[in-house]
Amino acid sequence: MKIPLLHIPPALRYRRFTLLWGGHFISVIGSQMQLWSLYWHIRTLSDQPIAVSGIGLARFIPILTFALVGGVTADLFNRRKVMFVSQTTMALVAAALGLLTWTGTIEIWHIYILTAIQAAAISFDVPARQSLIPNLIDNKEDLPSAFSANSIAVNLGTIIGPGISGLVISSFGQFSVYWINAVSFLAVILALILMGPVPQEVNPVARRAGINLTAIKEGFHFLKRSPIILSSMLLDFFATFFSAANTLMPFVARDILHVGVVEYGWLSAGQSIGAVSVALVISQRSNLRRQGRMLVSGVVIFGVATILFGLSRTFPLTLVALILMGAGDAVSTILRNTIRQLQTPDYLRGRMVSINQIFFQGGPQLGEIESGLVAQAFGIPAAIISGGAGAIIAVIFVARRWPQLGTYNGDEPVLAGEAVK
Repeated sequence: MKIPLLHIPPALRYRRFTLLWGGHFISVIGSQMQLWSLYWHIRTLSDQPIAVSGIGLARFIPILTFALVGGVTADLFNRRKVMFVSQTTMALVAAALGLLTWTGTIEIWHIYILTAIQAAAISFDVPARQSLIPNLIDNKEDLPSAFSANSIAVNLGTIIGPGISGLVISSFGQFSVYWINAVSFLAVILALILMGPVPQEVNPVARRAGINLTAIKEGFHFLKRSPIILSSMLLDFFATFFSAANTLMPFVARDILHVGVVEYGWLSAGQSIGAVSVALVISQRSNLRRQGRMLVSGVVIFGVATILFGLSRTFPLTLVALILMGAGDAVSTILRNTIRQLQTPDYLRGRMVSINQIFFQGGPQLGEIESGLVAQAFGIPAAIISGGAGAIIAVIFVARRWPQLGTYNGDEPVLAGEAVK
């Protein structure tokens, strides 16, 4: 049997998408360096697992507060300009973390506050960026390829970033990671400048009315009419809520596997190794079908691998479990993004992304609080294993409640939006 050669993903034929993809890739490396460095930093400042719960809370409250406003902003205003502001804000947050760490004055509450400011910026950045992607792709059949390529950028960055962060911390100090991340945001800002103006569909009546409750309600009204989008969002929320164990990684590395910061960096990259492998395969496809069944299967794999992660007591087996977790999660992420973008009219995309952001970001952030509390009460392995089991139960519940998700093919017609009266 002949093995087909890999080729450049079809989405990378589009210049403006390629610019955003490249800038985002560089930025993700910096952001992932900071993310995993932040967890290690908290473990250095405190030996209590509950300390990581504060990070989840610091992220979730701004997302819950600003995500819906961020979605309307992405639909009513220029998405490139929104990204200029959000990317600049996140760069300043990273620089502030670096300065406080360099001067030796940083405390855990500083980390919580700056994380909350960054989460507020993300609430505007994610709807603008994800809604911008379909505007950069002329052929909508290439959208699965675009989101797969985006997943490759994110997960390659997640492999490179944590691995580098361990080396940078051990060689130059914690503060240098934050400053590197601050500089990395310039790559996205440059990409936005080079791509020039990007046309987007805007409802003129809604723009004149501005950001208001009616505009927000229109997004929820559309969501109620789309069980495919609703069920995929709920599936992701429950799965990530129960299986949010990333913040426990420093405790697994130090207290269970007894490894150092360099090994911790590779454990942190483990999920992305699996995710990149899956995304690379899907990125070759322009016309992906049986998307619902693949989505459900991906979350089941994610849950089973999480249980294996919690049971493992050796570095190699833990790394394998994390790779499998990343593979399952990548299938879920790519297909959820594709389903949502294909099934949503352009003028509502920002609002759908913002609602999804509450599910996508809220699940892991609340899950970090839950995992920290369970780990504090029953131990780290119990928190991880119970989370994997909870994710599998969530799959069974959602698949039975919305059977149309499992039968979704990917070529169904897009629902038309309706004005909210």
